[in-house]
Amino acid sequence: MSSALFVVSQEGYWAEECIEPLTTLTAAGVDVTVATPDGNPPVVDERSLDPEEVGEEYAQEAREIHETDERLNDPEPLATVEAEDYDAVVFPGGHGTAWDVNQDHHARDLLREAVAGDEGKALVVCHAVGILAFTRDADGGFLVDGRSVTGFPNAWEGDIVDENDIMPDGRKLPYWVEDEVVAAGADWDAELESETSVTVDGDLITGRGPQSSSAAAATLLAELGIETPA
Repeated sequence: MSSALFVVSQEGYWAEECIEPLTTLTAAGVDVTVATPDGNPPVVDERSLDPEEVGEEYAQEAREIHETDERLNDPEPLATVEAEDYDAVVFPGGHGTAWDVNQDHHARDLLREAVAGDEGKALVVCHAVGILAFTRDADGGFLVDGRSVTGFPNAWEGDIVDENDIMPDGRKLPYWVEDEVVAAGADWDAELESETSVTVDGDLITGRGPQSSSAAAATLLAELGIETPA
């Protein structure tokens, strides 16, 4: 059985970006483990469960999974897990990752280890792509330097924060994903004219945002040689 480790934010993950890959991989027979920075259950961004934005049926379904899934409610601490124990490491997005996962050295170690060898894979979605701006390879260079990636674009961020980078919940966004990842040497293309955007560069898979979550999960399964559930 293939296995995957999900590294989920305690500061606010985006429901679709976690739950869509979680349920898709589970349906395909992948053994999923969830980890958070300190081992406490992750927090879901309430905006991602707004029935007016995502539909009442999906909002109810996603909230139920968030509240009842044993893996989400009893995660492992990041410091206790190793990438080599899993076939893939998945980093769901959400603005919350800017405050915890992307800044966590254990999370960055997991990402580096997942793409370093010939066996592992990493899927990084939306704001979690920001972790690439802070992750170094074994030689000290930026892991993302020269790699093709997609992620949450500046064009969308500007519609969320105000002129002082203040989020709707009052928090100040510490950085914009596209700016930092490009500065680290990435070949960035969020494919703004496309409905979805998923990029594969070696063992690194990146997804642009919520609408790309399903395609990103299917791409990861294909890269693992697993058939996507019907």
